[in-house]
Amino acid sequence: MTLPDHTRTAVARPLAAALSPSRSVLDNGVSVVVRETHKTAAATISLAMRSGSACDPPHAEGATHLLSRLLDRGTTRHSADQLAESLESRGVSLVTTVSRHQVSMACTCLSEDFAHVLAVLGEMLIEATFPDAELVTRRSEVLTAIAQDRDSPYVMAHDELLGLLYGPGHPYGRPAKGTPETVAQLTRNELLGLHDERFAPSELSLVVVGEVDRDRVMAEAARVLGAWRAVRPAPVSLAHPDSRSARQRRVIPMPGKAQVDIAYGFTAIARSDPEYYACWLMNNVFGQYAIGGRLGDSIRERQGMAYYVSSSLEAGLVEGPLVIRAGVSPANVERTIASIDHEVRRMRTDGITEQELTESRQYLVGSMPRTLETNEGIAAFLQNAEFFGLGLDYDARLPQLLGDVTRDDVNAAARRLLDPDRATITVAGPQG
Repeated sequence: MTLPDHTRTAVARPLAAALSPSRSVLDNGVSVVVRETHKTAAATISLAMRSGSACDPPHAEGATHLLSRLLDRGTTRHSADQLAESLESRGVSLVTTVSRHQVSMACTCLSEDFAHVLAVLGEMLIEATFPDAELVTRRSEVLTAIAQDRDSPYVMAHDELLGLLYGPGHPYGRPAKGTPETVAQLTRNELLGLHDERFAPSELSLVVVGEVDRDRVMAEAARVLGAWRAVRPAPVSLAHPDSRSARQRRVIPMPGKAQVDIAYGFTAIARSDPEYYACWLMNNVFGQYAIGGRLGDSIRERQGMAYYVSSSLEAGLVEGPLVIRAGVSPANVERTIASIDHEVRRMRTDGITEQELTESRQYLVGSMPRTLETNEGIAAFLQNAEFFGLGLDYDARLPQLLGDVTRDDVNAAARRLLDPDRATITVAGPQG
């Protein structure tokens, strides 16, 4: 079934002002994406290295996460205190994050400080030395964070679910922070070796958004990053996860907790799959739109059984997970799981309505201007587009990509992804 022409035109209209960024590649392979804005005299700098937790060596889970925590703790030229002072004196707060596939560093600075701040970030990224004293401190902090995760039903349910879906040997099934055992054994030489092996200009993308001239960005990028030479690392081998043929459930007993957290999910879809946009729309109807989509309307609003309930779709380089999350009292665990089963089955068999498709599509297109209203939001959007090779005009094409999806496409996606008889379920909390 297709939408009437007037409806398709309304939702497929390009955004009023496309981002239209520029992109160049330095001689050593660093990609540089620039979007000039003139809202404030500031610039957001985002550096993303394609070397996330999926690159952790065997039996060294958490190595990339620990490495990321040490990038600002000393280089060949400056101490941790000197690096901190060089940013803090300019009011700059650095945020470093690790995903399965990237280590990212991002901050916002005054336009006049752009060159200085980029030089500091480049030095951290390329010349980090991981001093032993700093390693001891950061390792202790990571071990504390892991202990906190293991005391959280929310985290435990999610991590256990991914471990069951992908297996402990798959990068998507391992906790990014590692385990107490693996983190405790990591040495400075191992981190230096991992940095030398995985950090290379061919894997780096720099995105700059703000009141800074494109030619100036290119000149400073060449000055700071252009002389860097390192061998392109071998690609990480990611196996396609096995499709589950039967339902499975695991309980993680956590006595003394007041709430039970439920994670219910499937291996779903890769970002490059042509059906991604249909799956995205399906998930939005199912567990995102309005107050949690169908799941929220049924389980939280009408039945009053959950403190929260939603679903998320994380498409990766291989099939990422579709995960339904709910927090409930111990007395409502079985009723909540039964209600999730009912909504999964209903979505699979009946599909969505034409109205749900239209409203969900309009919501996703309409939310883009909010996503892109800040320099930070634009930088994150462009980094994602760069990583997945979506193109410089992705923001302009996205309304059309969503507008081309029909109700039949979405319902086919639901039948492909959702089946309560193949669901994996984890329950963490006092019930066990």
